[in-house]
Parts: sequence; structure tokens; C-alpha cells
Amino acid sequence: MSGVRFLLDGGVVEIAQVDPTATLLDHLRYRLGRTGTKEGCAEGDCGACTVLVGELDGDAIAWRALNSCILFLPMLHGKALLTVESLGKEDALTPLQACMAANGSSQCGFCTPGFVMSLHGRCIGARGHDLPVADIVAGNLCRCTGYGPILEAAESVPTLPQDDAGTVAALRGIASDQTVAGGDGARRWFIPRTATALADLLAAHPDARLVAGATDVGLWVTKGLQTLETLIFIGDIAELQAIAEGPEGLTVGAGVRYADAHAAFARLHPDMGELVRRIGGLQVRNAATVGGNIANGSPIGDGPPALIALGASLTLRSAMGRRTIALEDYFLAYGQQDRRPFEFVESVHIPRPAATDIILIGKLSRRFDSDISAVCGAIRLGMEGERIVEARVAFGGMAATPSRALACEGALTGQSLTQATIADAVAALGEDYDPLSDVRGSAAYRIEAAASLLWRLWHRESGAPASLLALEAEHG
Repeated sequence: MSGVRFLLDGGVVEIAQVDPTATLLDHLRYRLGRTGTKEGCAEGDCGACTVLVGELDGDAIAWRALNSCILFLPMLHGKALLTVESLGKEDALTPLQACMAANGSSQCGFCTPGFVMSLHGRCIGARGHDLPVADIVAGNLCRCTGYGPILEAAESVPTLPQDDAGTVAALRGIASDQTVAGGDGARRWFIPRTATALADLLAAHPDARLVAGATDVGLWVTKGLQTLETLIFIGDIAELQAIAEGPEGLTVGAGVRYADAHAAFARLHPDMGELVRRIGGLQVRNAATVGGNIANGSPIGDGPPALIALGASLTLRSAMGRRTIALEDYFLAYGQQDRRPFEFVESVHIPRPAATDIILIGKLSRRFDSDISAVCGAIRLGMEGERIVEARVAFGGMAATPSRALACEGALTGQSLTQATIADAVAALGEDYDPLSDVRGSAAYRIEAAASLLWRLWHRESGAPASLLALEAEHG
């Protein structure tokens, strides 16, 4: 077995024995003494622990802002790292730091290093940082300064992509095209480089936990205090990071990060692009993958309801071959998915909607940005003239799995899109779902919220004022 090697400020860091679930945040603070990176929520929500991680992208470096609190240390292997200590020093601040200091952009200062790292990513042209400044820091929380001075400082600093030639050469020097393995005692981890190597590893270690971005698994450790024995990190498999667009639709590899899939999904349909923009903060979208969001089988995952409504299919792979199933058939029951021993999710294919399709996708949550869904729903109506010839309606947060609303679909199919038809479809939701009440919403609220998405579609198609549609989109 080998260990972890990565670049920190251009120098190589080597760690011989690494616990599979040791977090980068703990290593920075307790082993390297880099205490500028803070621990706030320990679940990837507040952004106080934000760092920049870079990986080879041809002759350049793709930098990403990530939450170090749920980034397992082996996931840093072969990559470059910048922390707040990597930037300006006390007598030579970066333009961003100087502007934030002069603009009163910090009070208690606890969250400030995370803001600096997220916004430094914008300065150097990091992935996903072509968004408005407010979107870039949606995953960074501040409770005393207020966002105004922070946003003002950030918007006044120009983007100045840095020269990464030395980092490119250094990363090539520690790169490997072979599976890397390590561990700490009996607990082991593996980093395969190809899908074939992943299939072989799963055949040899069928109980291993697959980890892509760790945006969910990370919380099992930091919040659930679980001990995971064997992990396989799949974030370095290029085959799983491919996006193929064509007239027939979109095929997305399971390892594609949501930040990288955003533009392709938006081209498929604008509502898909807006949904992806609201999946966590940028740090989460820079780590979370399309396949991971599906494979975990969460009843409140944002992606699956929309993909089910759009008629997506899922390809699973193992050392024995591949099989493709309808995405809706993958979710069997709470915590149970149709994934056989040794299989992994390889890709998802979404057919391109017809020009005549009517589509609405909506997410309802307590916070507009960077929050978990109470209800996430999607409606696709295939039209022939004024008649609905096919209806696909799917919701998350309404049952133990993301699932279609078959009775609701039946009330829509064969009908014209009228107010009476929508009323019948809303009434049918009670046959499809018997939701639970929890901290995110009561059962009554969830049924009402699901109904509101159907009414929103009706209002939009019947020519409701834009102000009403905007209000509905924001508040459900």
C-alpha cells in the first residue's frame, strides 16, 4: 500500500498512513497548524472551512472551492491545495483581502477565511466562478457582518487568473495512472483510475463504500460518527466524468460534478439549470456528483424527481457487464435500490424533450439557496395540439423514495390543459402520496406544496403575470 501525496503551496506533502475518513479540515488544523481554516457546521453548509483544490486539466489547473470539513484526506491525492494561509501575508495582502479589510467586510472574522477562499476562486477563474458574486458565496454564511460589505468588496476586485505552470509541472510529477491504495490498520481505501479497475475492485471488495464527492457520506462520519472500513474513491475516473450531448438527449457520467453539469442541464431545459443552481452552495456543487445523488437513493435528493419526469434511464456496470434500467425502477424502498452486488452507477441518459412538451421543475425549501428540499417536483406533459397525450409527474420528499405520481398522471393524460384538469390532478395526489411530517415540513404542507407546483404550471401556461410567477417560484 502507498499513501497520500498532494501539493500545498507548491510543495509536496506525503502522508504514509491515512485513515480512510480522516478529514482535510482536521489535518489542516491539528497536524499542519493551519488554523485559519475554521470548523463551523462540519456538514458542508456554512463555508467557514472553504479551501481551493486544483487538479490537472490538460495544460492547466482546474481550481475548485470545496468544503474541507467533509473532504476525506485520500481524496486530495494527486491534487494541489490552497488555504487562506497560502494567500497574502500580513504585510502583503492580496487585492481581495486588502479590499475586504478596507471595506469593513469582517467583524468577528470567524467566517472571513471561508469568504476569502470562495472569492479568491473568483479572482483566479476557478470552476463555477463565472456566476454572480452572490451565487458564489451562497454557500458561505455570515451572522454578524452582513453580506453587503462582502459583496461590494468582491465586486470591486478584478479577476486575475494566476500562472499555474509550476503547479502543472509539479502535479505531473506526482501523477499516477495506476490504482492507489492506502489505509490505517485494517481500514483501507482505494483510488482507481479507470472504470474497469473500479469494477475489479468492487468484485474483490463487495462491501466497500463508493465515495464520489462525500457530500452525503461525509456527514455519516462528522455527524453520524460512523466508522467506515473500506472506501473506494471514484472522483479520478475520467470515463465517469464524460458529458455527451446530441439530438437524442444528454448522457452524463456518474462522476460528473453538478457544477460541471450545470450548463448542459440548462441547455436541456432552463428549469433543470435553475434546479442545479440551487443544489447546495457552490462548494457542494463542486463536489457532489450526478451519479452520487442517484446512487444514495435519498428520498429528498434534488436530481432524481426531475430526471424521472424527463424519462431518464440509468446504466449500471460491474465486472460482469452492463445493464440499463428506467431510473424510476432503481428506487425500490427507503434505503433499497436495484443495484446488484459488485455494480456501480456508470451513467444516466436523459432524452431530449420535444419542442411541444410542457415542463415545470420546482424545488421548495425553507431557504432559497443552499438548503435541502422539503418537496422537489417535476412535471412533463407531452402535447398533441391542446391534448395531453403523455404525462410524467414525479416528486421527492413525498414518499420513502423519489417516485412518480401515477394517479395524478392518469388525471392529466388524455385531457386538455384546463383549470378543471389541474384540479382533478391535484385531487389525485392524495392517492399517490401519504407523506411524513418532519422538521422540513408537515404532511399537509407537503401535499399543498406539491399541488402548488401543478397550479404554478397552470398559471404559467394560462398567461399569469410575471410577478405572480416569480412570487410562486420563490415561495412555492
